Amino acid sequence: QVHLVESGGGLVQPGGSLKLSCVFSGGDFSAYAMAWFRQAPGKERELVGLSRFSGSNTLYRGMARGRFTISRDNAKNTVYQEMNSLRPDDTALYYCAASTGYGRYTPGDYEFWGQGTQVTVSP
Repeated sequence: QVHLVESGGGLVQPGGSLKLSCVFSGGDFSAYAMAWFRQAPGKERELVGLSRFSGSNTLYRGMARGRFTISRDNAKNTVYQEMNSLRPDDTALYYCAASTGYGRYTPGDYEFWGQGTQVTVSP
């Protein structure tokens, strides 16, 4: 069974940086589209960005573009999300997700999920 474990969240000041990691196990990492979602209190879960085809196709939502970078280390079965210029409205629980399909933009596209890692941006 596919298992995903996120780490790297924490408390950071506005303008700061953070790097999240997601370790994949239980399947062929190269066969999965990988995505990062986030969910703030009282809000719906939303896509941040995704990586398809072992990292050759990487896409971001507009609010993340230019600030966040998703990368994959296929030798370590790990996907990363580096976040820069963080703002208070980036505060959320961040989830790693995996799909055997094409991997699109909604949570329902993804079969496997990690437990989440909390990111809090505050003075």
